Amino acid sequence: MGNFDFVAQAWPQLGEPAVRAEGYLRADPRAAATYARRAGELLTSWIFAVENLPRPDDESFSNLTRQREFRDCVGESVTSSLRIVRLVGNDAVHREEEVGLDRARGALEQLHRVFRWLDHRYGDPAAPTPGPFVFDRVPPAPATVVRRARADLEKMQAEFDATRSRLAEAEALGIQAKGEIETLRAELARVKAENAARNAQLNIPDPVAITEAETRATLIDLLLHEAGWRLDEARDREWPVTGIPSPSGAGNVDYVLWGDDGAPLAVVEAKRSSKSAKEGREQARIYADALERDFGQRPLIFYTNGYDTWYWDDRRYPPRAVAGFLTKDELQLAVQRRTTLKPLDAVDVNRTIVERPYQLRAIRAVCEALEQKRRRALLVMATGTGKTRTVIALVDLLQRANWVKRVLFLADRTALVKQAVGAFKEHLPDASPVDLLTDRDSEGRVFVSTYPTVMNLIDAGDDDLRRFGPGYFDLIVVDEAHRSIYNRYGEIFDYFDALVVGLTATPRADIDHNTYRLFELEDGVPTDAYELDDAIESGYLVPPVARVIDLGFMSRGIRYADLSDAERVEWDALEWADGEIPDEVDAAVMNRWLFNEDTVDKVLEILMTEGRYVQGGDLLGKTIVFAKNQHHAEFIQKRFDDHFPERRGGFAEIITHASGPYAHTLIGKFSTPGAEPHIAISVDMLDTGIDVPDVVNLVFFKPVHSQTKYWQMVGRGTRLRPDLYGPGMPKTDFIIFDVCGNIEYFNADLPEAAGGRAPSLSERSFLARLNLLGLLGGRDDEDAAGLRATLSTRLHAAVAGMNRDNFLVRKRRRTVDRFAEPEAWQQFGAADVDPAAELAGLPSAAESDFDEAAKRFDLLLLQAQLAVASGQTPPRMVVARVIDLAAALGERRGIPAVDQQAALIAAVGDPEWWNAATLTLLEAVRVRLRGLMRLIDRAGQAPIYTDFTDSVDGMRDVEIARVMPGLNRRAFREKIHGFLAAHDDNLALRKLRTGRELTSIDLAELESILAGAGGVDAGQLRTQAVEAGGLGRLIRSIVGLDRSAAEEALADFVSGPGFGHRQHVFVDLVVEQLTIAGYLDPRRLYEDPFTGLAPEGPDALFSDAQVTDLIARLRRIDETAEPRESASA
Repeated sequence: MGNFDFVAQAWPQLGEPAVRAEGYLRADPRAAATYARRAGELLTSWIFAVENLPRPDDESFSNLTRQREFRDCVGESVTSSLRIVRLVGNDAVHREEEVGLDRARGALEQLHRVFRWLDHRYGDPAAPTPGPFVFDRVPPAPATVVRRARADLEKMQAEFDATRSRLAEAEALGIQAKGEIETLRAELARVKAENAARNAQLNIPDPVAITEAETRATLIDLLLHEAGWRLDEARDREWPVTGIPSPSGAGNVDYVLWGDDGAPLAVVEAKRSSKSAKEGREQARIYADALERDFGQRPLIFYTNGYDTWYWDDRRYPPRAVAGFLTKDELQLAVQRRTTLKPLDAVDVNRTIVERPYQLRAIRAVCEALEQKRRRALLVMATGTGKTRTVIALVDLLQRANWVKRVLFLADRTALVKQAVGAFKEHLPDASPVDLLTDRDSEGRVFVSTYPTVMNLIDAGDDDLRRFGPGYFDLIVVDEAHRSIYNRYGEIFDYFDALVVGLTATPRADIDHNTYRLFELEDGVPTDAYELDDAIESGYLVPPVARVIDLGFMSRGIRYADLSDAERVEWDALEWADGEIPDEVDAAVMNRWLFNEDTVDKVLEILMTEGRYVQGGDLLGKTIVFAKNQHHAEFIQKRFDDHFPERRGGFAEIITHASGPYAHTLIGKFSTPGAEPHIAISVDMLDTGIDVPDVVNLVFFKPVHSQTKYWQMVGRGTRLRPDLYGPGMPKTDFIIFDVCGNIEYFNADLPEAAGGRAPSLSERSFLARLNLLGLLGGRDDEDAAGLRATLSTRLHAAVAGMNRDNFLVRKRRRTVDRFAEPEAWQQFGAADVDPAAELAGLPSAAESDFDEAAKRFDLLLLQAQLAVASGQTPPRMVVARVIDLAAALGERRGIPAVDQQAALIAAVGDPEWWNAATLTLLEAVRVRLRGLMRLIDRAGQAPIYTDFTDSVDGMRDVEIARVMPGLNRRAFREKIHGFLAAHDDNLALRKLRTGRELTSIDLAELESILAGAGGVDAGQLRTQAVEAGGLGRLIRSIVGLDRSAAEEALADFVSGPGFGHRQHVFVDLVVEQLTIAGYLDPRRLYEDPFTGLAPEGPDALFSDAQVTDLIARLRRIDETAEPRESASA
């Protein structure tokens, strides 16, 4: 007699695939697992049918078992068993490797347990109670075994899926008519009630109740199976070891994960789920010691209680929490890296990717941090300084050094993803970059994506094998890393066990404490920084000219009393909200819903008259206008087209997300020199993800309160552009027209508003209900009892509907399992509020209410109930808001649903009613009125367009804080060059600045030029030249040495192996001194600022040969300022 015969007798349609699964078990475990999955899927559909549960649109096996109503019906133990059956069946159909006998047997045991529960609940009370699964009852394998090929099983599964419609499932279950199913439901309800009474009377235990040890094993096995560990050999569990510090000197390793060569890759120490996983740390280490003695290879270490898992590569890092186990390939690679890792300072940076000194320094800084066992690094690099190329060179170095195999590059905009993919393809094509936005199946070594896309891929449906496990990526690069990214998407970095490198253009002083903490850094001390003022000073970027425009309406708003008589008539005729004419509008609504023609016209006039022009002054240079919203952008474009009809509509274009698929086409046109459009009007699109060196005008026509966004907007104009104004006339600056006070706001260094994800309505309501239930825990009065039951049911349903496979839920699984049990809510008290609050915001199948207005009303009434439960009166703001809502509903009389609640609406609209409000009354108001909130007109203020005369109260140039004003040297050099303008192409001057050797004739020419400039005494000139060591040295000390010449003179000095971050910083200081002063006395290497980096001077950083080489290079640079013949004389 087989284990599933009782199923075939009672439910033939369900029993048929189960019996077939048992029949295949010994001969073909893969087919057995596939049929077991089919039986589980049919059983699930049967329960939906007979219990009349609502069916979702997605009727896949995995989604059906996620539904709150199903989980409430069958309980968590049945749900967990079905999950195991489903996952093993998925592997059987989709994975190449064999499904072992032990694993298929485990799936059938879980299926059998569920069918015993089915019999326990729905079976014939008079029939014998089936016992546990007995392996000896499984039919023997036939003499000739023909195993089903995986392709055949996939085809069979596809056929199963094709019959998943409700009608097909009903027919498969033998339910053909509505009358038949109704009869069946009534009969089963009677049987279920009779069984429940019998089981309670005879104390028959629930067959799916499992022990603590079984729960732990199930959880750990599932995580290991997820990582591809089949656990189908005897050696995988309870491996014996000897020579350990125990009374017997022997022990058994809970799990050993073996490599293909028979050596242990990892040990897994399993602790009881009621204990901390950390308690297994020392025992796991002891087992690793024993296995290392036995096999000559030290295994990696995991210790877990099924909820929390820790990973310890004790040859490289301290233990760290991980979201799951690593695959065999990933563990094999981790073991190999013990011998294949190359010292990072011994690997050259690919200078065909990056060559600028600050980029090399940044790469070495990250490498040194990684060598020091730090797993996170933060680079501050100004927009336009090549962050992406820097990180590509870093990735290249880490891959060649065997530190990194696969990389995930994350950006917050689609345009940035496409740019990054293009950059990797150009500079590192062998990495085979994959754009996960459009290609989710290709293999590569670099994957580029937005944050939401990766979140979705991590949480892929269970019927789709999860592609990216916790160990898939070795490095994550975060483009524009800041606090809000981690607040919204921090789960990504908790899920993947990877190194993390963050990039940001925000100045180090403006980065908040939380961002530094996330990267495990001291405040204000990123791994490396190269900021905007550094790049401007070095000549890699151009500086901004900041012009603040003070407009009357933008700063003070519009007051009726200040308008002319004609304008007042226009004001009165406008369509104001609610028909009430205001006396004034605040400046905050300007360009939000009130758009004034003259305000926009004045800004456009200033742009067209004060902006930078190209093509000999005939054409406005490329311009970005940052608008407040889409209406504002459209209004600006209309005003421009009205004033400049001769431009035929193509000169100024709107480039926003509303531009749809044409946005990238417009960006391409805008990026083309000389091509229209010349003005790009943007809303939250062009602040990042665009690199247009031709941009010379920026208009800040919206207020900004994010440091990150502000610096990104500034960075749109900083790129170099040779020959912009003509041959030999490069772009030297750009201009910012600030209409909204942004520059002065950030110059004042005001604290940034708290960023991150705001709690959702559902999250806030969940927390409010928790707190309310906690307050009611000690009360047994009638007013509290009913509400307590309602809250407990609602909160339990929310937790029970949380999918344990979701990677967001998995981190809180211990708490989810605790509160998924109804008993947890029956005894819920104040001490339980904080633990349960961890679950707020987690996705739940129970969250199916999408009526925002109703949920907002729920929250109002919950706030009132919280106050009453605390012995206080409802908050005045809540009362006032509900009264307003009641008044608004009163205006909707005539709608039947509103008329039915007219008396209650009138009551809550009376302030006196609230003086006697009880918990029960407030709950009745919430339940009866919440559905009516959507009937209230919430259109708000429609856009208003006006033409009132605005005023320009002032216009002034200001300096931008964080862009160091130390440009006096630049201005002074420009003045000297002005003296020499007539000889700008003078060979001697060029030779002097670029470090080429001078002749006596060159010196004579330079003296003649200076003497002819006027105001220079010949005697004083000779005296100063003597003090400087010669005229050439004097002039070079004034104009400095060209930075590129200084860098070139030291290029091969810094390019060799063994050059770390501190050495790069030291050489950068040398280059800085040469650029400023034109020369550097070697003795100064032992003085400030060099001793601030190396107190003992260069000898602490370089070998004797390197110091000698450096001093010789400095002397050669200095000698080029004087001709050899004069020096020898």
